[in-house]
Amino acid sequence: MSVQLNYSETELLSSHPYEGALVADGRTCHGGFDETGRYVSPRTLNRSPAIVAWQDQHRATFGTDLLDIELESFPASYPNVAQTKLLLRNGVTDPTVSSLTRIGTVEGFGSFLRYSIVPDLQRHFDDSIDGTAAAHLDRGLIEAHARDEAGFGDQAGHNLMWFAARDIAFEHPVGEDQTALMLERMGISHPGGGPPDLAALRAQAMANRRLPDDIDFDFESLLERMVRLLLIEISAFHIFGWAEEVLGDSELCAGEREAAHLVSYIRSDETPHVEYLKTVLTEVRDRTLVGTSGRRYAGNEVIKALWEPAVAEHRGARRVEVLELTWREVRRAVEGRSGADDLLEEFDALGDARRSADGVWSEGARAVEAA
Repeated sequence: MSVQLNYSETELLSSHPYEGALVADGRTCHGGFDETGRYVSPRTLNRSPAIVAWQDQHRATFGTDLLDIELESFPASYPNVAQTKLLLRNGVTDPTVSSLTRIGTVEGFGSFLRYSIVPDLQRHFDDSIDGTAAAHLDRGLIEAHARDEAGFGDQAGHNLMWFAARDIAFEHPVGEDQTALMLERMGISHPGGGPPDLAALRAQAMANRRLPDDIDFDFESLLERMVRLLLIEISAFHIFGWAEEVLGDSELCAGEREAAHLVSYIRSDETPHVEYLKTVLTEVRDRTLVGTSGRRYAGNEVIKALWEPAVAEHRGARRVEVLELTWREVRRAVEGRSGADDLLEEFDALGDARRSADGVWSEGARAVEAA
């Protein structure tokens, strides 16, 4: 029995028939429930089996494992669960509300994925990529990812689902003006809006190329974007664990665990994202690539040149940026309260990540100086 390896965009964007819709805080969301009450992610009727088929086909052809990185190699969420619950028990909700708002806003930027330039990929490979995940990037995979993150039509996606989780757990804690100020403090000055300035982003990226000029720039940009996105998607599972445990505490959060259930649905939706990104990057890694001059390049060297600096940046500069923003948000929320110093001392003592007086963050044996 042959396995289907080629799909139309319509097939990859198709969802299961649902017995019940997912409605959160009055919003109709994507996905839904089957006859047993189990949540089923959107656009996975064919997308999920397709990804499995592409992975199996690749293993059978190349005999290699998928490109991957262990979740445990990324630092845990900050604040951690114990720190967050300490703040909530003391009536300090703003840092948690800020974090949930920031997460939802960033998820909304996923709509920009559909502006990705996907060049004619076949001309960059020495062999056929027919029946691969790579061949389906612009045939539904990227569009499905964008719809999952930012919603589509009248169905809410992850951005509004995170906001719903926040509003359920903390009973609609912020208005639009407060949200804008909160996001600005958290490093997002102008959330939402139209498409990004692609010309400016392109010029900046071209000035910082990591691959030889002989390799098409649009191809390099696509691969680099996918590498960075995969790292974000994998490390986000720390956030899911944190949010589910915090929002599932009925003594600290309202909604009888509904907010935690929402996060579990988002976590389920993210699995196909991780898997298709791993699959495409693996397909590139194990093939021979062709430059514009006709010169051949080992795919593993190309992926390595993009992978290693992205991992270093994700664990270094970007991690410190998030730590600093969150640390300041916690102190702003506690400042002026009775017993603030004692609360902050207890908060810091519970942390996996700690900041010294001179601005150096330490996590285990690793130390990174704040910018």
